[in-house]
Amino acid sequence: MSYLSIKEELAQHQVELVAVSKTKPIEAIQAIYDQGQRDFGENKVQEMEAKYQLLPKDIRWHLIGHLQKNKVKYIAPFVHLIHSVDSLELLFEINKQALKNNRVLDVLLQIHIASEESKFGLDKTELIEILDINESKNTGLQNIRIRGLMGMATFSDDEELIRKEFNGLKDLFTFVQQSYFLSDQSFSLLSMGMSSDYRLAIEAGSNMVRIGSLLFGNRTT
Repeated sequence: MSYLSIKEELAQHQVELVAVSKTKPIEAIQAIYDQGQRDFGENKVQEMEAKYQLLPKDIRWHLIGHLQKNKVKYIAPFVHLIHSVDSLELLFEINKQALKNNRVLDVLLQIHIASEESKFGLDKTELIEILDINESKNTGLQNIRIRGLMGMATFSDDEELIRKEFNGLKDLFTFVQQSYFLSDQSFSLLSMGMSSDYRLAIEAGSNMVRIGSLLFGNRTT
């Protein structure tokens, strides 16, 4: 599929595209940038930082991979959205580094929805704990803004399983939105769906998809 055909398809559903550029060379990213794409996703802090230095500065960089606390400081000056907040400790570190850079950093809370134990993410109890703490005005989290939720479905050919996981995340997103952000329209992003399952994610209510191999070809590493 071409970049423009994917963009046209997503536009019909009012879904944002994050082009997953991990492992891809600068030239490949620049080519899609030249067609109008501005949101790019990286898994690794070091790779994102290197690409940030070399590519146009109006790119909106999304950190979509697991983020270690000691790496936050490297992306805090420029990252657009962190998709993978999976602990309260990480949230406090992001807030700390955002404060140092005089920024308010946008984040998504990553929810564990897949059957694979190897995937990262919060369960509902951990999510509620974070939301309760964030809602308290004296916790010192003034430099982060929770924009929504993110999840990765099980890597499987079982479409019914994937639908169930995506629908569950959409229900959780709606619950959080109505319970914690009813008067805050900034909580609006549901990031779920990748190259293999983005249509199922959109069907379930996703409004942000992370697509790599359909745009760039299969990963080399």
